[in-house]
Amino acid sequence: MRRICLTLPTNRLCDETIAALGEEAAYAARHFGVEVHLLILDSCAAPAYAAHAEAVRRLPRDPRIVVHHLDEARQRDFLREVTGGAGTNKPELLLDLLLPAALSYGACTDRAFLISLALGCESVHRRDSDSRYQSIDGTPVFPVHHELLALGKRAADAAHAVSRTALDQRQLERKVAMAGSSFVGELSVDIGEIQRADPDVYHDMVGLWAPAHWSAEQKRNLVAESFRGAGDEAFTEDDSTLTLVDPMRVDMCNIAFHDVHTRVPLPPATDTIGSDYFLLHLVHDAGLPGVLHNRNIVNFYTGERRTDAGFLAYQTRFVKFLLSMLYFHFIYDRLAEAGPALLDERGRLRAAAVARYARESTLLDRAENVAKLESLDISYRKLGGRYATFADLLAARRERLLDEAQRDIEDFALLTESWDALVGAARATPLPPPPPTSPPASPPASPSAPRRTETAE
Repeated sequence: MRRICLTLPTNRLCDETIAALGEEAAYAARHFGVEVHLLILDSCAAPAYAAHAEAVRRLPRDPRIVVHHLDEARQRDFLREVTGGAGTNKPELLLDLLLPAALSYGACTDRAFLISLALGCESVHRRDSDSRYQSIDGTPVFPVHHELLALGKRAADAAHAVSRTALDQRQLERKVAMAGSSFVGELSVDIGEIQRADPDVYHDMVGLWAPAHWSAEQKRNLVAESFRGAGDEAFTEDDSTLTLVDPMRVDMCNIAFHDVHTRVPLPPATDTIGSDYFLLHLVHDAGLPGVLHNRNIVNFYTGERRTDAGFLAYQTRFVKFLLSMLYFHFIYDRLAEAGPALLDERGRLRAAAVARYARESTLLDRAENVAKLESLDISYRKLGGRYATFADLLAARRERLLDEAQRDIEDFALLTESWDALVGAARATPLPPPPPTSPPASPPASPSAPRRTETAE
């Protein structure tokens, strides 16, 4: 029986999301005859963890659905076995990168990738805790429908399951590596307040996402398109395209991968939004087929982001995202130049090329990032209030932020170089058994991670 991993990384209370995810798992098992491993990677403290455990207990029983609810202690035990058994030179650093003390969107998904392999799953389907499903006539619209129709199949064989195909003959011979859609609802990045307060400042800040050499018109177009997903487009009927999926058209709350996650990891950058989107670019530039569908997920904001601590943490992640783009634009340009050369003779991604481009990017001059921080300082001070307070914090951390942006890419290169060994070790490592009783509060940060000290969301 085909085995898949439907995963939810979370560090916030989301018992309703777990219930909805259970419904999606049941839909997959019922309609596609698959064995679903529902994997909840839980970084919450005791009260939320207990609520999640209760939500898991309330899920309807189905012999084709296996639920794994792992707190950070069990995740760490598994990863320690994997990193220790991979035969690499820096197992403690790799453990730190995969389970850092601070929030990391890439690292939490990398953990899901490795655990899915330990469970014998052939594909990984990721959802987020701050999203919910659309429905039509009271029936939820599950993305897994399109994902399972095509993932892992030769594109030519999957063509009958989509509305249209936009691939050339060579691409049709490759396997479908990804299926995804976007979101409706609130902006994926919590900067709508800036847009409402001062559209010009919003344009200046979001425009820093673009490559420095882009024209003013290109930057305006990027700003107009950024972080909006599918806007407010409500689902009415299915529509899907077998294509080279544009990374701007999908979101990581609504994504599934086949095979590519066994070849290249996601960047494990901490306190940085967008660090989990790298594979979208890699799949596209390598010419691997994907399915773009319209079962968009609904994005919403949790109350924590409205607190002072949540505001400061999120603005930090936004700034670090902008700084990371100095390096990622360089890497993306190299990926685009390489194109199908990123694939080996079996049509699989060449991790060594990705690691090499990442290493090369760390040699870039930081002047562009220095200029970005200066521009952001001006923008935040124009906004005033708590934004001006954040500008003071930003100024005090300027050198540290510049160092972290470069070091995050160095970490990504190391993890990519080690990924094949980690994947092999994960496939041979069983999950640790669940504790006999509910665990206490989430364990403290690993002592091997002293530099990961920022507040997590």
